[in-house]
Amino acid sequence: MALHGLINEACHEKRLLKTIIGINNFSINTFSDKIKAAEVGGSTYLDIAANTDLLKEIKTMASIPVCVSSISVRELEACYDAGADMLELGNFDIFYAKNITFTPEQIIATVKKLRFRVPNASLCVTIPHTLDLYDQLSLAQHLEQLGVDMLQTEGNTSKSNTMSNLLDAVNCASATLSSTVVLSNYINIPIIASSGISSLTAPLAISCGACGVGVGSFFREFSTSLELCKEVSEMRYAMQVNHSLIDKSYKYGFTFDNVDILQIT
Repeated sequence: MALHGLINEACHEKRLLKTIIGINNFSINTFSDKIKAAEVGGSTYLDIAANTDLLKEIKTMASIPVCVSSISVRELEACYDAGADMLELGNFDIFYAKNITFTPEQIIATVKKLRFRVPNASLCVTIPHTLDLYDQLSLAQHLEQLGVDMLQTEGNTSKSNTMSNLLDAVNCASATLSSTVVLSNYINIPIIASSGISSLTAPLAISCGACGVGVGSFFREFSTSLELCKEVSEMRYAMQVNHSLIDKSYKYGFTFDNVDILQIT
C-alpha cells in the first residue's frame, strides 16, 4: 500500500523524522507531553508499541501519523484494524537483550503472513543489525520484492547516553550508517536510519542515502517538553540543510559516483 501522504512527502524531501515514543511503555500518562512536544517540533510521525488501547488514546491526541511496532502478526493486524497509519515489523531490542535474534527466513515468513492478513497496510521492516551486510542486503532486496513500503536500519547502541561529542555520536551511529550506505545503493524503497542517531549524525544519515531517521533513546536526555521540542526542531532543520547542500553539489557537477564504498554482488 502507498505510504501515508505526510510520510511519503517527507521521504521524497529527505526530511522524515520518526519519534519513538515509549516503545515498551504502555502508560499514556508517562509520555503524553512527549507526544505534544514531538508534534510541535516537527516530527513526521510517531512510533509506539503495538497495543490497540494505547493506539486509540494517542490517535485522539496527535494529528500526525502513528506507526505501531511489534514482531507479532496478531498484534499488528489488530492495530491496523484500530486505525494505525503504518505497521512496523521491528522493536527487536527487547529480544536482543535476551540473546534472541531473527533469521532472514523468519522475517520473510512473517512479512508474507502480514501481507496476506493486511494486504492494504503500509509496512516498514527493520533489518536486523545482527546479520552481516551481505545478508542484510539480500533480505532487503527480498522484502522489496514482497511489496514492503519502507525499510529501517539499526545498530546495537540505541541505549547509549554517551554522545557528548561528534566522535561519540558517529561511533554510536556507525552500524546503522554503514547499513544505510549499502542498502541505499541497491534498494529503491525509502530507508530510515535508526539506533544511536542524534542531532549530530542525522545529517550524516541523509548523506548515506536515508530518507530520514528514527530517534527514541536520544530524546530521553531531555527532561522537559520544551527541550524535546527544541531538539526535534533542530534535528529536522539539520536534515533539511544537509539535503539542500547535496542538491547544490549535484547542481554544480559534484557527485559521489566515483566513490565506490562497497560492492556486493
